[in-house]
Amino acid sequence: MQQKFGFYKWLAGFVLACVHLYGWAQAMHDKTAGLRPQLATGVAIAPDGQLWMVGLASNGKLFVQHKPLDTQAAFSNPQWLDTGNDQISADGENRPKIAFGPKGWVVISYTQPLAKPYTGFIRMLRSNDGGKTFSAPFTVHQDRQEITHRFESIAFDAKGALHTVWIDKRDQPPRNSGKSYPGAAIYRNVSLDGGATFTADTKVADHSCECCRIALAPHPAGDVFAMWRHVFGEQTRDHAFTNITHSAPNEISRSSHDNWQINACPHHGPGLALNTTEAEQGFHAVWFGIRQDNGVSQAGVRYAQLNARGEPVASSVRLIPDVRAEHADVMSFGRRVVIVWRSSEGQKSKLMTWRSNDAGKTFELKTIAETLGHNDHPRTAQSGEKMFVVWRLPTETKVYDLGY
Repeated sequence: MQQKFGFYKWLAGFVLACVHLYGWAQAMHDKTAGLRPQLATGVAIAPDGQLWMVGLASNGKLFVQHKPLDTQAAFSNPQWLDTGNDQISADGENRPKIAFGPKGWVVISYTQPLAKPYTGFIRMLRSNDGGKTFSAPFTVHQDRQEITHRFESIAFDAKGALHTVWIDKRDQPPRNSGKSYPGAAIYRNVSLDGGATFTADTKVADHSCECCRIALAPHPAGDVFAMWRHVFGEQTRDHAFTNITHSAPNEISRSSHDNWQINACPHHGPGLALNTTEAEQGFHAVWFGIRQDNGVSQAGVRYAQLNARGEPVASSVRLIPDVRAEHADVMSFGRRVVIVWRSSEGQKSKLMTWRSNDAGKTFELKTIAETLGHNDHPRTAQSGEKMFVVWRLPTETKVYDLGY
């Protein structure tokens, strides 16, 4: 009986993994066929306390909207952005982003798909007046090959420097070279003037996964930490961590130990937040993976506390209590930790949270909302103790205060 039960648990994990991979394949098919709305958005809280959102409209134009943090207040009318003839990716984990810096600096980034499959440029618009006006789009990186420059993340650090980090395939050997180079690479650059100029492209690490979002966590002292899905060995897809501000190339830690053997990208990146409650500062992290527990394959989103080096505290690793959890993210302030995710079954999606008031020792599960049909992944926005989640649907965008 126990063996039979173990088999069914393994089967459930396998099926769930297939569902996640099928979902990615279907998303790509729908996007190509023009059937799936590109709802992926970026959100951030401005210095004046307004919540801003950047997204792609059904007419293919990029726009921004803003509103007070009062969840009952309406968004402003769309402010249309001039992106020329750029195509813009706004699907799933490859989405437009917005970030606010000092001196009225605001930047918006997006991936511009190119003619060849899986290729793109990281493009950016900048503002010097708090978002009233924006520049024409420009390419952030120096490399101009028609290759992968995609899945960027952006963040201003505490000193006002803008960090752009992306997935890059410039180090791939020629196809007929006989050389192996699993995955892609993580590259970055820095701007000290709000996006007017940038340093040279710098490699962070070889052998990242190809299509998962990169999580960034700026520290009040000025450093910026990153976590991404990484290829360890030939096809083990776990997660890596580094301080992008000071670390040398390939100076990384391993943040998850699922040992998921898969020669494909699940399009499912991690979430990362600072943990400042302990004597030795660390992080809260969430990610999707499949691991063997007592010989049983278990797929799902996991939460863990990471130490200051980005290594998981073994006793803290646990599955989120929802077998359908996907695209989770995490926020933290003091002893409060809030994990947010989408839970999908057929056409029905739920917006779920798992909240802790004791620094991740115990959690409370809660359903925030539900909907039918297409919807974006939940997007988190935080300013100190203020935590919000933004959920974009085809006809409206909902904002939920997670200070409950």
